[in-house]
Amino acid sequence: MNPWRGLRGLPREIWILFAATLVNRCGTMVLPFLVLYLTRVLAISVSHAALALTVYGVGALLTMPIAGRLTDQLGALLVMRWSLLLSGFVLFLFPLAHHFAAILAITFVFAILNESVRPPSLALVSDLVTPEQRKQAFALSRLAVNLGMSLGPAIGGILAVYSFRFLFFADGATSILAGLVLAFAWPGTRRVATSEPQWEDAEDLGREIEAEGPALLAAPHPAADLRAFRNRRMLYFLAALIPTQLVFFQLTSTLPVFLVRYLKLPESFYGTVFTLNTLMIVALEVPLNNSTAHWSHRRTLTLGALLYAIGFGSFALAKGPAGIFASVAVWTFGEMILMPGSAAYAAEIAPAGRRGEYMGLYTMSFSFAFSVAPWLGAMLLESRGPQMLWGAALISGCVSTLLMSRIGVKTKGAAEVPR
Repeated sequence: MNPWRGLRGLPREIWILFAATLVNRCGTMVLPFLVLYLTRVLAISVSHAALALTVYGVGALLTMPIAGRLTDQLGALLVMRWSLLLSGFVLFLFPLAHHFAAILAITFVFAILNESVRPPSLALVSDLVTPEQRKQAFALSRLAVNLGMSLGPAIGGILAVYSFRFLFFADGATSILAGLVLAFAWPGTRRVATSEPQWEDAEDLGREIEAEGPALLAAPHPAADLRAFRNRRMLYFLAALIPTQLVFFQLTSTLPVFLVRYLKLPESFYGTVFTLNTLMIVALEVPLNNSTAHWSHRRTLTLGALLYAIGFGSFALAKGPAGIFASVAVWTFGEMILMPGSAAYAAEIAPAGRRGEYMGLYTMSFSFAFSVAPWLGAMLLESRGPQMLWGAALISGCVSTLLMSRIGVKTKGAAEVPR
């Protein structure tokens, strides 16, 4: 049987969004090379150059809820188009800035515009497909991101040999091109009515219909009037997700230090970690999510968090490349299960009229973890050593696993925890 067969039923708009995302991500060059550009070309110190990334993170954190609200008010497609177009033009301004204050200001504006794409993109995927197709659709969206991210930095490295300024022009051009794809290739507005009540599995649905009658299917979404930050179900889900996010972002902070300083592996080995991760995602994520589309949210999220815990925790036992690759393979399976599953669950928690707001809060949790995780991990690594770091990662992942296992559980009063 064709493991990619679940993609056949996805609407045309999803494939246009896939193309726009792929074009945009193929131009991801500025952020990976920003510190190098500032230190080599402008002779800015490493500590000051790193501050630019902090400013970007702060801008992203502040942007997510605002972009989510704008998505609900103006429409996901409009927000995405203008975010892509304007972020492309802002990138053209980078080579003109020579003072550090100006660079920080442009970086902050770029973060706002560049990160404004995420909430409407997730909301648009949610609205275009049925609940049964969401895991496959989000997996396809992540495929575009990972394909582009595997090409963009590589192309950026080649361009940097000739001139770092080419990076800004190429990144800006691909952002503008992606915006034009959404502006001229989109066939029209299409929404799928997904405001029906949600059940954890088919058995729950059958029991509810038998008890309450078919009229139950016409009930409004239980969170129709709830803002995202007041929805206890959403807040519980994010509280369960953040411990795993803190673990995941050790990938770009403490893991390279661990590999080079503690295991005495060459710097180039760290690149192979990304290669293995990306190849697995490109080859397996869409078929895997097609095969697990019928799983309950509880099962998907619990297993994904558990694999993160085991994968990152097992770094404590790794002594060489074989152990590292085995650990990477384990948590990559967790990533392929948890990331599309978590986006699908966030989409189903959200009422259709507030989906952008909910997705803004969902993506904001990633920005928060990205801002906090490197500092926490570095502190543990330097003060307690790698065994404590990866032990803490195991515990944090297990906490997330335990909390995820409570999603959809019914109490004696038949209320879902937490509702």
